[in-house]
Amino acid sequence: MLPYYCVFIGIMSIVTFGLYVSDKKKAKKGEWRIPEKTLLLCSFLGGALGGFLAMNMVRHKTKHWYFVVVNLLGLAWQILLMVYLIKIY
Repeated sequence: MLPYYCVFIGIMSIVTFGLYVSDKKKAKKGEWRIPEKTLLLCSFLGGALGGFLAMNMVRHKTKHWYFVVVNLLGLAWQILLMVYLIKIY
């Protein structure tokens, strides 16, 4: 179970990172944006590491407190689940 979870977290983090970077590029160009709900949902449901890294690397959505909170909460529950899976594995 643990290897599948690690792969899932890795894929979700890469996808979420890509979404944040893409949204930042679109914001600079004034193009159609990725909805905030999509970014938040991807972060919370497995991509918190990618979302948090993208926020800090490309300086995107850092002024919105709820993005910081959702990414930190997502990261917390994802780490806790990984620790639990390591203990039972």
